[in-house]
Amino acid sequence: MAQINGLLGRKIGMTQVFNELGEQVPVTIIEVGPCTVVQIKRQDREGYNAVQLGYGDKKAQRATKPLVGHCAPSGKGPFTVLREIRVDDPDAYEVGEQLTAEQFATGEIVHVTGQSKGKGFAGVMKRWGFAGLRASHGTHKVQRSPGSIGTSAWPSRVVKGKKMAGQMGNEKVTIKNLTVVGVRPDQGIILVKGGVPGSKDGVLFIRKAK
Repeated sequence: MAQINGLLGRKIGMTQVFNELGEQVPVTIIEVGPCTVVQIKRQDREGYNAVQLGYGDKKAQRATKPLVGHCAPSGKGPFTVLREIRVDDPDAYEVGEQLTAEQFATGEIVHVTGQSKGKGFAGVMKRWGFAGLRASHGTHKVQRSPGSIGTSAWPSRVVKGKKMAGQMGNEKVTIKNLTVVGVRPDQGIILVKGGVPGSKDGVLFIRKAK
């Protein structure tokens, strides 16, 4: 089986395991693949070398005809998620080939990308960790406010990127350098030390650290 840098998966949940020293280790259970090679892209044709992976079953009646036709050569699909991954040798892969959790090994370092939980509209104290204003000496009903947000005579505007209240979460987040504690190919899962972004059943992209 050809080796690839990363795969798509699904967050199952969290639990704990014990290492050789008897220490408790918190881990996230991730169902990895099976990811199907839907398309192979080559330097001479598309301008770069990559494979397109499909993950997650999707009912044909809920998919568009172009998507169904695109996935047809692989003999699988349609898929919920399609993701391209750059590779050095595209000839090492075949359309329809399935890649599983066997791509990972215990002790490897991985980066995990997912969509964080949405927390709705949040103030600056929750969203950015502001200390808030003092709660005495005439301060009234503004203890959780951000304070001054502008500048004086120049440039007389709120600078771009100012930390203010607003939508919190529901954004793409990558947690880097997580250790693979265990791999169970027969179950199609890997155990990653610590937490990863997103909620239960959320789609993740797991790639090996360089």
